[in-house]
Amino acid sequence: MLGKTLQWRKDFKADSILDEDLGTDLSPVAYMSGVDREGHPICYNIFGALDNEELYKKTFGTEEKREVFLRWRFQLMEKGIQKLDFKAGGVNSLLQINDLKNSPGPSKKELRVSTKRAVGLLQDNYPEFVARNIFINVPFWFYAFNALLSPFLTQRTKSKFVVARPGKVTETLLRYIPVEEIPIQYGGLKRDNDFEFSIEDAGVSELIIKAGSKETIEISMAEVGTTFIWDLTVLGWEVSYKEEFIPTDEGSYTIIVQKAKKMGSNEGPVRNTFRNNEPGKIVLAIENNSSKKKVVLYRYKTKKSESF
Repeated sequence: MLGKTLQWRKDFKADSILDEDLGTDLSPVAYMSGVDREGHPICYNIFGALDNEELYKKTFGTEEKREVFLRWRFQLMEKGIQKLDFKAGGVNSLLQINDLKNSPGPSKKELRVSTKRAVGLLQDNYPEFVARNIFINVPFWFYAFNALLSPFLTQRTKSKFVVARPGKVTETLLRYIPVEEIPIQYGGLKRDNDFEFSIEDAGVSELIIKAGSKETIEISMAEVGTTFIWDLTVLGWEVSYKEEFIPTDEGSYTIIVQKAKKMGSNEGPVRNTFRNNEPGKIVLAIENNSSKKKVVLYRYKTKKSESF
């Protein structure tokens, strides 16, 4: 097997692929971002980006373009390998997230053939470089497509597959990735070019809210002129949520930071800030009127004055 891989790398010119300029048109389709709970670099494959007809034709319109797509995809794989540590005890594999939301699906012959070929080449030539393949926002057609691909996959490859329907995306990703490393579009707290929170900031806390009950998160603001910033998300939402500043002085008025709002299941994470002019506390109230418990994940920090 090693001999075949070495021959493939020679024929495919894989050793020089990192030096090739293959453009940026496909950057929305796949990219590296963050690490999982075990330190594996994460590669996101966004198949829905190929639902754009112009990009699809530009990528798969001719045999030559399909070859460029394969080289670009393997170039990304090689970039991911550069992030690995092959010393004893080091992280030597990647985690792959495959988002099938709005994916063109198997009805697109060019995509189907290219995907089949890419999967086969990855399996044959990068067999141990993927720790796990997580498929999210999986539509019904995926199961039929997977059945067609299954005979061409080894049992070891199939054992690394994890599948999540749209309603289970955040819950599934949290099993493998910390919430601060999960992008906000998947229910996590990670934002592009985030200048407020970093990995070095205070960790994320968890709050369980029982069915039919209400809980609050209190942030003390004893020092006047302090600015706090917070992130909060609820798995599955379907709760009522509000934010208030309650002054220590009982003669002062409570300030509504965010009025009570029913948050539907498709809500994204909340981020907000508040600067106090008197001592008091921020109170984040979450009311769960559903029949299931809810998990709240949140973090907060003092915002430096020079960031204004």
